[in-house]
Amino acid sequence: MFPASILFKQNYNATAHIVVNQGGSSSGKTYGIMQALFCLACQAERQVITIAGQDMPNLKAGVIRDAHNIYYSSSALMMMIKTYNRTDSIFEFHNGTLIEFKSYSDAQDAKSGKRDYLFVNEANGITWPIYTELALRTRKRIFIDYNPNYNFWVHDYLIGQPGVQLIISDHRHNPFLEQTQKDKIEALKPVDYELWKVYARGLTGKISGLVFNNWHVCDKIPEDAKLKAIGLDFGYTNDETACLQVFTQNGELWVDEMFYLTGLTNSDVAKKLKETGIKKTEDIVADSSEPKAIEELQRLGWSIQGAKKGPDSVVHSIDILKRYTINVTRRSINLRKELDRYVWKVDRSNKAINQPVDACNHLIDALRYVALNKLKTQKSKIVRSRLPQQQWQPVLNLPL
Repeated sequence: MFPASILFKQNYNATAHIVVNQGGSSSGKTYGIMQALFCLACQAERQVITIAGQDMPNLKAGVIRDAHNIYYSSSALMMMIKTYNRTDSIFEFHNGTLIEFKSYSDAQDAKSGKRDYLFVNEANGITWPIYTELALRTRKRIFIDYNPNYNFWVHDYLIGQPGVQLIISDHRHNPFLEQTQKDKIEALKPVDYELWKVYARGLTGKISGLVFNNWHVCDKIPEDAKLKAIGLDFGYTNDETACLQVFTQNGELWVDEMFYLTGLTNSDVAKKLKETGIKKTEDIVADSSEPKAIEELQRLGWSIQGAKKGPDSVVHSIDILKRYTINVTRRSINLRKELDRYVWKVDRSNKAINQPVDACNHLIDALRYVALNKLKTQKSKIVRSRLPQQQWQPVLNLPL
């Protein structure tokens, strides 16, 4: 029904009850599993297939988007599907089979419903109790995928057990990925070897030396939070233009991602600012190394200024931000990914130095610009920190 990679074949032909897909960035694991599930849905009547994720924003930005790409690229598949309910995120097939996309707040919530197949997407964002309740109510097969940033319950309780198949992949297994993307992933090696092991080779690891451990996910910005400024980092072809809003309340920061897109001209940026509800009177702090872009936006009526950079401004702005508890909205998917990957550089002895790796940081840069211009004099405090991650362990790749 569609072009497919080795990951589709591995998952579709799997016989184990639990199929674990551990993969690096852009390996195509989610896409391949979704293709396999579409095929399985067509083969028997009145099945229930559940795709579970950490939350609906993650599902919509990832696996649901992949599902729609697969659906619209296959006329044969389109003929098999009766409807797609956007409100409830359910594909209904002519044979009565359902593919549903769901998130669960806790283990009690996960007790509702039974299914034939379960796909746990980005499993390191789901707790072991939730997975256990879902697995107990799955009759035929369970598929799991994740980026191996660190050991978690899949390594502790599943891998190596009877009835569990492990598939390890990386971007080299994805024949449909553009070479520029592959080059970007491989370019991590001389910059940060630990990052390269995780994202270029799919090796279970620990991204050590994270710059920020003082951030947490929140559902929304509090109604009484005060908008401090909008942060804007310019990009175009290979780098994203990144925009976020920064609020303050009770000595904490509240951050909401607005957009994260490539290919935006300055007029496109102005249009996106307007579309996301940002007012021209609201303060925007942008990358001061792009004076032409700032000038053009000023002429279009936006209240925008360059970040006040200087010697050691990167470290200085990080120091400002680390004094706060930073609450990141659940829908800020790209910012959350950046915060999970933003690390300090290390020297030849693998000791961290006081300089961050200049990667995975477009939205973080936008946040830093706000810190430089708007948060210098703020009274701040560290309230809580994230749990430490576990140690790296070597594993073997799926053969190329």
